[in-house]
Amino acid sequence: MTRGIPRHIMHKNLGYPESPKKGRKPDRADLMPQSGKKSDPPSEDRQRLQRLQEILAAHKGQRHLVVLQDFPDPDTISAAYAHQLISQDHGIEADIVYCGSISHQQNLALVNLLGIKLHPFHQEMDLRGYAGAVYVDHQGTTAREIAKALERAEVPVLMVLDHHEEQHSSEAEFVDIRPVGATATMYAQYLEQGILQLDPSREEHANLATALMHGLISDTNSFLRAGAEDFWAAAFLSRYRDAEVLERIMGQNKSKKTMEIIKKALENRIIAEGFSIAGIGYLRSENRDAVPQAADFLLTEENVHTAIVFGIIQGPEQQEFVAGSLRTSKLALDPDDFLKGALGRDASGAAYGGGKHAAGGFQIPVDFLAGGQSEEFRQLKWQTFEARIKQRFFDKIGYDTSDTQE
Repeated sequence: MTRGIPRHIMHKNLGYPESPKKGRKPDRADLMPQSGKKSDPPSEDRQRLQRLQEILAAHKGQRHLVVLQDFPDPDTISAAYAHQLISQDHGIEADIVYCGSISHQQNLALVNLLGIKLHPFHQEMDLRGYAGAVYVDHQGTTAREIAKALERAEVPVLMVLDHHEEQHSSEAEFVDIRPVGATATMYAQYLEQGILQLDPSREEHANLATALMHGLISDTNSFLRAGAEDFWAAAFLSRYRDAEVLERIMGQNKSKKTMEIIKKALENRIIAEGFSIAGIGYLRSENRDAVPQAADFLLTEENVHTAIVFGIIQGPEQQEFVAGSLRTSKLALDPDDFLKGALGRDASGAAYGGGKHAAGGFQIPVDFLAGGQSEEFRQLKWQTFEARIKQRFFDKIGYDTSDTQE
C-alpha cells in the first residue's frame, strides 16, 4: 500500500477508495484511485501555498518582471498571465517579457483573443525599475539573454515555478519545481487553493482559466501525457473557462511556411535505431515555432519512437543560435537526461538542452560565427553545425553512421 493513504479509505485488494460516508461531500481522496493519489501530501500543498503568499506579501508595492522562455509557448504564456493577475491581487505590479518572437498560430490567437500584454525584450530596456524577477515554466537556461541582463542590472530572481527537470540549484526566495504535465497545472492548483478568488462573471478571470486550459492541453499533448494532477486542474478550470474562445484558439490552421518547414524536415530526416533526426537549415526567428511542430509530425512515422528537428535561428540583429526540439513515445527514454548527455554544457555549467516527459528542447549559441554575408560561408557554417550535432546524437544512441538510411 502506498505510504500516506489511510487504510480506512482503501478497498481491500482493489486499491480503490471506499464510498464516502453518507451525508459527507466526497473529496479528492474519496474519488481518486490509489494510483492517482496526489504526489504531495495536503500539508505540503498548504505549506507551499503559505510560503508563496508570504513572499507576495513581503514584496507588496513593488514592480516585478515575469520572464518567459525564449519563443514562448502556451504553457509559459498562460502561467505568466496567472502570475501577473495573482501579483496584482497582492499589490504587486508585474510586466511580462520575452525574447524571440511569437509565431505559432495558436500562440498568436491566445495572446490576441485574450488580450494578454507581452513585452518583447531589447537590450536598451531599463530593468533597474524592477525589484525582482520571476521565472515561469523555465529556470533561466532558456531565457539566457534576459537572465544576463537581469544580472547586469542587479535585479534578483525572486521566484522560480516550473515543471521541467531541475537544471541547477536556485537562490530564489521561492522555488516550486514539480513533475506535473504543465506549469499551468501548478497555477491552477494555487488558484483552486484560493490564492486568487476566481469570479466567472469577470472577463479577465474567464480569460485566465481559458489560457491555463490551453497551456495544459498543449503541454500534455491533448491530455495524452497528462497525469492525475493535470486532470484535476482541468476539471477545476472547466468551471471558469470560455469554451467558445478556447475552441477558436485551438482551431487555428498551420501557416504555409510551417508546412514548408515540416516538408523540409521530412525530406532531410535520417532514421537510425528508431530515431528520426532532421536538420532544416536556417530559419527566421518568426518561424521558430515550426521546429517543434516538425518534430511532432516526424514522430507519427511508422517505426519511429523519437524525433529530433533542429536549425539555425536568425534574429533581426544578426544574432544566431541552433534551436532544436525532441519528441518521443519511448517510455524508457528520458528527454532531459538524453539531451544533457548528448549535447553537454557550456563553460558556465548550464546545459544546452533539457526536457520533461516525452518532450525536450535545446539551444546552442553560434556566438563568434554568427552573421556573415557570404552564402558560401553560411552554408559551410550550417554544414559544420549540422554534422557536429548529428554526430553527438549518433554517438549517444550508439549508431554507426556508415549504416545511415534515408
